[in-house]
Amino acid sequence: MSKKVVYVACGGAVATSTIAADKIRTLLKENNIDAEVNQCRISELTSYKDRADLFVTTAKVSKDYGIPVVHGAPFITGIKQDKAEQDVLIALSE
Repeated sequence: MSKKVVYVACGGAVATSTIAADKIRTLLKENNIDAEVNQCRISELTSYKDRADLFVTTAKVSKDYGIPVVHGAPFITGIKQDKAEQDVLIALSE
């Protein structure tokens, strides 16, 4: 399986995306998934859609990018994080 590419996005590409990206890197490593995890602003997602396998956003987005989008707030709050982790793993196994 080729290396997966994940973009973790928040409004400013700093605070919440850093926390979520770190947790996603750990999750993927624990599950032996070879992936590059990058951070960006939500406004930049369209420019990355052709090279990404998954977007994780810390704010709700309704746009269809043509790839899976997982709501990443649970990586910040801890609420329903197990479900978000499963959503990420499922999206990257497709």
